[in-house]
Parts: sequence; structure tokens; C-alpha cells
Amino acid sequence: YLQGCFHWGSFSLEELQIPMGQDKEWHGSKNLEAPFKTAVDKFQLLPEFLKVRGLVKQHIDSFNYFVNCEIKKIIHAKANEKITSDVNPNFYLKYIDIHVGMPCVEQDYIFEDIAPHKCRLRDITYAAPINVDIEYTRGQEIVQRKGKQGQGALTIGRMPIMLRSSRCVLTGKNEAELAKLGECPLDPGGYFIIRGTEKVILIQEQLSKNRIIIDTDSSGSVTASVTSSTHERKSKTNIVVKHEKIYLKLNTFAEDVPIVVVLKAMGMESDQEIVQMVGRDPRFAGILAPSLQESASLGIYTREQALEYLGTKVKMMRPSWAKSERSKVDEARDILHNVFLANVPVYQYDFRPKCIYVAVMLRRMLEAMINSDAIDDKDYVGNKRLELAGQLLALLFEDLFKRMNSEIKRQVDATFAKQNVSTKFDVAKIMRGEILTKGLEHAISSGNWTVKRFRMERKGVTQVVSRLSFIAALGHMTRISSQFEKTRKVSGPRALQPSQWGMLCPCDTPEGEACGLVKNLALMTHVTTDEEEGPLISLCRTLGVEDLSLLSGEELHSPKTFLVIFNGLILGVHRRPQRFATFLRKLRRAGKIGEFVSVFVNERQHCVYVASDGGRVCRPLVIADKGVSRVKEHHMKELKDGFRTFDDFLREGLVEYLDVNEENNAQVALYEGESTPLTTHIEIEPFTILGVCAGLIPFPHHNQSPRNTYQCAMGKQAMGNIAYNQLCRIDTLLYLLVYPQRPLLTTKTIELVQYDKLGAGQNATVAVMSYSGYDIEDAIVMNKASLDRGFGRCIVMKKSSALIKKYMNRTQDRIIGPRMMADGKGGYAVDSKYQILDADGIAAPGEIIRPSDVYINKQSPIDIKGEVKNPMALGSKDYKDTRQTYKGPPGESAVVDKVLLTSNEDKTLTVKFLIRHTRRPEVGDKFSSRHGQKGVCGTIVQQEDFPFSELGICPDLIMNPHGFPSRMTIGKMIELLGGKAGVCCGKYHYGSAFGEPSGHADRVEAISATLVKHGFSYSGKDLIYSGITGYPLQAYIFMGPIYYQKLKHMVLDKMHARAKGPRVALTRQPTEGRSREGGLRLGEMERDCLIAYGASMMILERLMISSDQFEVQVCTKCGLLGHYNHKLKMNYCSMCKNGENISTMKLPYACKLLFQELQSMNIVPKLQLAEA
Repeated sequence: YLQGCFHWGSFSLEELQIPMGQDKEWHGSKNLEAPFKTAVDKFQLLPEFLKVRGLVKQHIDSFNYFVNCEIKKIIHAKANEKITSDVNPNFYLKYIDIHVGMPCVEQDYIFEDIAPHKCRLRDITYAAPINVDIEYTRGQEIVQRKGKQGQGALTIGRMPIMLRSSRCVLTGKNEAELAKLGECPLDPGGYFIIRGTEKVILIQEQLSKNRIIIDTDSSGSVTASVTSSTHERKSKTNIVVKHEKIYLKLNTFAEDVPIVVVLKAMGMESDQEIVQMVGRDPRFAGILAPSLQESASLGIYTREQALEYLGTKVKMMRPSWAKSERSKVDEARDILHNVFLANVPVYQYDFRPKCIYVAVMLRRMLEAMINSDAIDDKDYVGNKRLELAGQLLALLFEDLFKRMNSEIKRQVDATFAKQNVSTKFDVAKIMRGEILTKGLEHAISSGNWTVKRFRMERKGVTQVVSRLSFIAALGHMTRISSQFEKTRKVSGPRALQPSQWGMLCPCDTPEGEACGLVKNLALMTHVTTDEEEGPLISLCRTLGVEDLSLLSGEELHSPKTFLVIFNGLILGVHRRPQRFATFLRKLRRAGKIGEFVSVFVNERQHCVYVASDGGRVCRPLVIADKGVSRVKEHHMKELKDGFRTFDDFLREGLVEYLDVNEENNAQVALYEGESTPLTTHIEIEPFTILGVCAGLIPFPHHNQSPRNTYQCAMGKQAMGNIAYNQLCRIDTLLYLLVYPQRPLLTTKTIELVQYDKLGAGQNATVAVMSYSGYDIEDAIVMNKASLDRGFGRCIVMKKSSALIKKYMNRTQDRIIGPRMMADGKGGYAVDSKYQILDADGIAAPGEIIRPSDVYINKQSPIDIKGEVKNPMALGSKDYKDTRQTYKGPPGESAVVDKVLLTSNEDKTLTVKFLIRHTRRPEVGDKFSSRHGQKGVCGTIVQQEDFPFSELGICPDLIMNPHGFPSRMTIGKMIELLGGKAGVCCGKYHYGSAFGEPSGHADRVEAISATLVKHGFSYSGKDLIYSGITGYPLQAYIFMGPIYYQKLKHMVLDKMHARAKGPRVALTRQPTEGRSREGGLRLGEMERDCLIAYGASMMILERLMISSDQFEVQVCTKCGLLGHYNHKLKMNYCSMCKNGENISTMKLPYACKLLFQELQSMNIVPKLQLAEA
């Protein structure tokens, strides 16, 4: 048993000092209850970690880095810093500094600070001004313009601000201050508010830039590719094999060019040097030989010849009449310098670094040809980078900034071109912020990211934050979207990779076409941001990295030298790689270099990879020395007492971040008790491999895996509380549970994300038994008394709004009082449709509103374009009725909850109504436990007929036992036991994933022992009496509390039927869809069934009589459609020019339409009629 437990080590029982004969005692219940005492409880590290990193913090960190650092780098880039004029050589405009202010809104030319909640209510954008300090020439003088927000600052646009970022008003506020601003303290932030709508920028998954990726193409031959990305340009370099020869594929060359010619053009003229650089392995020489021969057959031996040859292959970018001043050789050299491998810097046309880079690419390719194991896995997480809001906004901002600068330059040139500029031209007056403001706002609101410079077009980058439940919003922040087409049925990118362990949640992915492409971050994942490269490069040189320019090809590939690759650049070689890596790690643990720098020694490729770039996923692990954890009890005590923070643990080298690549060099133990002398790291807590949504499931490691995936999707649809300020919000659609509860059986994740404060469900007493026939196929039998007491009751809030528009001719909409009708007694009374309106024509809060009731009596002017001399003098006849009525489901009595009058960004008066409807569960409403066991309410039974236990406990729900065998959700059974034990002893039980050894999940034996202690059965079963006969049932029934969620799918929103109703104008067939009162479609397959049954009259009735029956006139002579001539009052055939042979027949209108449309294409369908 013990040797099974400690499967990492090769311990013997003697070493553990447990005598062989005493196995049984060691198994006693006391020891099973108590976790291993030797291990330190490291749980307290998690809440401390989540204070500084993780969940939503990566979005916020990324945005902060963009606003504080990246934006300054963009304006100080050489290409952007200075604007000059082609007309006036003395003019210049130089950007000195840029800073983003605090969110504010303009009110009568005064700027006042604004809180996010006001932006949501008023439909305005939560944005801050972007201010710049500039230096420019005005006439003969040089002017500097600087200023702070509100004090003469020059604003060039407005930047939407991410909530809870460093520029947000909510940062650093305590609970009381947040309450004043109308914000919920549990709201995660990390999203934007654009015109009142909450938008989140999804994390985008990309292949690593500037890295050599060895892959195979569609024909199976090996290719090497590098996607180069620098601030100035992006390019893709491919090296491919065709007919056993190796070619370079580059967009700027019209066709593939031999790689040997490219190497010669870069100064590697001798074939021997090329072979040396790639490697002296005789197998390599054999593969390279045809390529070397090809360059000889082309007659290329020198650098000049190679450059001339490449010059002839350059694509003509400009039209042929525009003569180029530059020679072909210069153009070829320029392409090699700037486009080919753009990420490798070249100084003064010394191409040696690029030659070595190409040689390494070739070497990796040749290795892959000989041994296919050397091919890179594109789906490996270490080869991926995640782009966060900051990086995406930086791309967009730079593009818009360049566009703004070119617009300023155009206006400056146009102004100077006018000869008579007598006044001193002030450029600051023409710097307006529309380009930046509109560009940023449009991109975030539409989700279309278009960067013209890099021909980048992405759709669906942003989404509206899902506010169905608190967990839906939190889960939305950790979602990763892949830029892979969803329609392609490929399993590779969708599969669960071993490298995703601890980084991405293995359960939380949607079903259907996006399965495996949309992923979620695990609980402890952090996404890195870029760090300064300069100091790290000099540090590597100090630690003994030898410069490439001093080495020959022989020395590069000698067995003991390892290449050192830093962020995809080859820095040099090192003779003692392990020592170099250990040194760097020591420096990182001492806090001398960034905590996210990763060092990975790849023995197979003879490389040491050092990475400090942004977008890598990493997670914290406890460092172990020879298997002994560095974190001791006293450290954890100090952390609990508040004397230490998570950053102290990092600084003192107790905990460190590892990315996926560096994990390959580590030996990680799952529990402290499992470590061996070889162990280098220990997991902080095993349940952190799951994400937020999967962390809510109790005992997920006892369920079949797809059940956890189903729960991740349904947990987001569960009703509950969404935020503390939910009653102040006016959202389009809001579902709230009336009496939400905390789950009796909880997990550590629930406490960490504070789901217990905003729960979405109720603890229902469930009996697992069969009752009536209404519980087949997962249907649930519900107790009517429980529903009367408020079980599953919910409130649905819907928003309706009206705009009071102003028009070009100074007229505007108006609101008038309710319409009066004669009451038949000589007096006047309010029309019944207008009863809920106040005297001002707007519905009063608290009024009961029925379908087709008017909630705002609005009128609009008939003439909105013509000239109106006095808009105030318009009479009633100049207005048309544009009142708005409530369109709710019939039979639903809703209440006007709130009315808000406000003005939006365009100063238009907006009236918003929040309409509230309380619903109790009915047959057909959907419920689900936390284990993917969903079901609809099958029937509602009186409590008198419900079974009850000896103690008089009556269940709220009855669930059919057939839900268990095939689904294997044992976690649900343990939850029932744990909930029952919790009720008995008055404490919450835990069911965290993989938590039994560390004490974060109660063991079943311990739970059952508690039940026995309180007089219940060990197995959780009770003696039950039938509610109908009053006799005890013949079997013991498994009964206890389980946390059930009410899902948003309710019968009232889906129920639909129609008799007569609206039709489509074009085809005269019934409309489609519930919202348009559509018909129920009888499709092709249903028609086939009816044909098979021979029910011809049924087909006629469904497809013609009840759909679009139409009477047509047909000429029996020529077979074409005729018409009825109203002048002659007779049927008439236009073809035969008479009406003698006309018969009438019934036809579907769509068929008549088809005949006429065919005629318009010169195809003449003719009808042959037979006597009926």
C-alpha cells in the first residue's frame, strides 16, 4: 500500500520505520482522517498570490504596462517622434512626452471626474484624455507646450480605461468608498465600458514570434519558419525543400530562391564554410549536396553574382514606368537587410549573425529529416504566446497615432502651400483627437482589430461581458480565444496537451465547434509582460557567453558547446550550460533579475533558451532542495499574521515562477510527501491545475471527465446574485435568484474567488428514487410546498429605453400626458392602455404593466428636414404618434421597477425603464446540480403525496436513480453525504480537487463516521415512508442535501405556438422565429416522412393550404400564367392575346414566384393541366 502511495521514490517499508506487521493499525480511521502531519499547509499562499497576480490581474498588469511604458516607447520611436513639412523646411513638431489622465467627462466645457457606474447608466464611454507635451515652431520662434490634465494640457484623443487599472478611479478604494461610487467590491474589473456596454478583450493565442519552428507541410516535407516581428515591420521567412533542394520562400521574392545563393549573397562564399556552419555530420553533407550543386550550375560563386541573381527575383512593387534609381544589387541587399529575418539585427551590412541563424535553421531542418522526432509541436504551450489587452491596444494605438501624424502633416503642408500665410501658423490648433478616440472606441465596441501597416484583420477580439452570474463574468476574464477557424475538423489544436498541466484548465472548454479552441486559464496562471532586454544580454555575456563573431562553424557545433538563444536571438555559445542556467536561476531567486525570466536547457538541440518576452504562461511553484521544501511552518505563520507577502516569498527564493519550457528541466512533486532527492519543485496546491469554473465542482476527481466540462458550461448559466450593486444596475436582461444560498459542501476555490458571497443556487434535499412516470430521462419531481416557500424563485429584469431625439431643423420629440377618453357619463377618463402613465407621460415606478400597455407617450415631428421658423409653435397636427408599448409574454404581470431620465454622450435625453417580473418554477424549467446532471422539472407534486423519512424530513426534489450508472458522477454522491454530515455537525465540509492527502477535501470514511455519530446510516440512506400509502418503502433511499442551480432556460421564454399570424411580404409564407410570431416549419425531412406514410392530403394542407395558397390563371393552350384583366373583367393570356383557354388553379405562391423568376432568366416553365 505504501509503496503505491510513494510512487515517485524507491522507499522500502523499513526506511519509513513502519513495522511490517502493523499495517492494519496504520490504516485505522484516526490516521485516515488526519492528513500527513509532515507536510506544511501551503494554502495561505493562494489568497496572497491572488492579491498580486492571477485571474484578472494579467489583463490589468498588461494595460498598466501599456499606459505607463509602452505608449511612451511608441511616441519616442524614430518613425513617430518628429513631424516635418515638405513645403517649409524650418517647420518641425516633436513629441516630448505623453501621459494618460484620469477618466472624466465634459459638462458645459468643464471636465469632471466620472465613476464607471455612471457610465453604465448614462451609456457613455469610460475614457480618459491622452495628453502630450510638444515642441514646435511657430513662425520664427520655437514653442514648448506642456500642461497637466485640466490645466492647459494638449489632448490628442481619449483612451478607454480598463476598470481597476492604475488609471481607474476605483483603484485603491476600500469597500465603503466603492459603495459610494456604486461599485461592487467583488467585481473583478479587467473590462472596458464603451457607450454603457461592458466589453472584455479576450486573451488571444498566437504562435511564438521570432522563434524557429520546424514543421511539415501538406506534402509531408520538412519546413523551417520564423515569423519575425519588430516594432517597424513584420515578415515571415520560410525555408522549404523542393525536389531534394533547399529553397528560401519570402514574400518579396517572386519565386523561391536557393538557400545557398542567399548564404553567398550574405558573404558566405565558400561551400566548405557553409557545410562547416551547418555541421560536419556526413549525413548532412549528403542532403546539402544537391543544393550546393545548384548554385554552381547557376554559375554563382561570389557575393556580387548572388546579389545580382536575387535582384532579378525581386517582386516589382512599383509600376514599371516609375524608374528606380537603385540598382538590382542594392534592392536585393536591402531585402536581406530589412525583410529577411527582420528580427536579427544587422550592423553596417555585416550579415554574419543572419548567416549563423540560417545555418541553425538548416541544421534543425536536416536533423528533422533524419529523425522525425525533432519536428516541433505547434500545439505545445511553450511554442505559444498569449496576447493581452495591453499588447493589442499598443498595436492599434501605434497604427492610429501614425494615421493622425500623417493627417497633421497633410494639413501642415496644405497650409504652407498657400502663399499668403501672414499670421503665425500654430500647429497645436489643428491637432484634434477624433482619429484616436473614434478608432479605439470603434475597435473595442465592434471587436474588429484592423492594423493597415501589417495587413492584420481580426474579428471577434472583444465580447460583451456575460452578466448571467458572478462566475460567468469572472470566467469571461480568463477566456483564451484561438485564431483558428472553428469550422475545420482537426483534432491537433483541440486536444488536451500534457504541457497545459497547471497552465490551462483541462475541464473548462465549450462543447461543439469551438471545443478545445476556446480555453481558460488555470487558477494560478500568470501571463508575463515584456522586460528590458539590454541588461539581461550584458548579464549573459558576463556569465561566459562567447560572441559568435569570434567562432568558426567547427566550434559552434562541437559536442560540449551549447548555443545560447535569448528571445529567439542567437547570443553566442557556452561551454558549461548547466552551470550557466544554475547561475541565472540563483540570480532570479535572489531578485537580481526579473522574476519571470526563464532559463531552459534543451539537451537535445544543444541549446540554452533564455526568455524574458511577454505572453508566456507561467505559474508559481515551491522550490525544493534535494526534495526538501524551502517553505517551512514559520514562513506560513508569518504569512498568516501579515508579516510576509507573496513577493517576500519570491524575493527570498522560497517560491519561483516557471514557464512551460523551464518545467521540462524541473522535477515537480504533486504533494510534499511524494518528493524524492531528485525533486526540484513542489506544487503549492494540486487543485490549482483547474480554472475558476471547474474549481466550483466538489470532488471533481471522482467524476467522469465530460461531466465536469458540462458543469463548467452550466455554472455560467446559473441564476444567482451577480454583484452587490445588482439592484442599482439597469442591464438589458438580468436574472436574479430570490433566495440564493451558500453551498453546504464547498471547495477552496469557492472561498478564493468569493463565490460563497454571491452564490448561484440553493441547497435542496434530494431523494434518489423513482416516483411516478414523470421522472424519466433526467426529469425532476418537485415538491409544491418547497416552491411555495420560495425554492427556485427568480426575478427577471428587462430594460426598455426611449430616446428623445433632436433633429436638424431644431425640432425634437416630445412626451405628452396620457390619452383621455369619454367615459359615457359626460366626463373623461384615462384610456385603459395608458393607465400606468403619470401626468408627464412616463410610466410610474411600481405600476403593474401588462402586454400592449403604453409606458411612454412620445410624439415625433412629421417634418424633420424642412425649415421650421418657430419649433415651439408646432401644434398637435404637426406631430405623429411614436408611443412605445410593452411587448411581454401574454399572462405575465410585470412591474415597472425603476425609471431613469438621463442624457448620453450626444446630450440626447434618454428615458430607461427597468421592468421586473417574478417567476416561480414550473414544469419544463431547467435545473442542474454541480456535476453536469441537468434535468427539467417533470411534475410538481403536493407535499402530502411526497415520501418522508422517520424524522419527518420531506425532500424538495426527487431524482431518478438512472442518472448515476452510466454517468459515473460519484462526486454527486459524496456531495450528498458531505452535505448531510454538515447539517448534522454544523460545519462546512470541503471537496477540493485532489484534496484528500493535503486535507482540503474530506475523506468519505470521515464523513460517514460523522453521520453514524449523529444517528444516520453510514451509507447516507434513510428509511422512507410512502406519501401515498403511508407504509415504509421496501428499500432504503439515498437522501440528503445537494446544491442545485436554476438555469436561465425557462419554459416561459421558449413556449411558442401560432394559428394565423404575420407573413413575409416576398413569399407570402408565415414568418420564422418566436420573436416574429413565426410558424412551425415542416421541413424536407418531415415532408419525406409524410410521403412515406402516404398522407397526401396532410402534405397538401401543411405545405399549401396553411402556408401560401394562391389562385392563378393558366392558359391551357400555351401553358403560361395568365392574369385577370380588370378593365375587360375577364381572365386574359398575354401570350395568346385572348382569354378563351384560361383555367384557374391553386398553387403555392412561392411556386408562382419561382416560375416568374425563371421567366426573367429566359427559361419558360409550361404547365400542362388535366381535368380534375
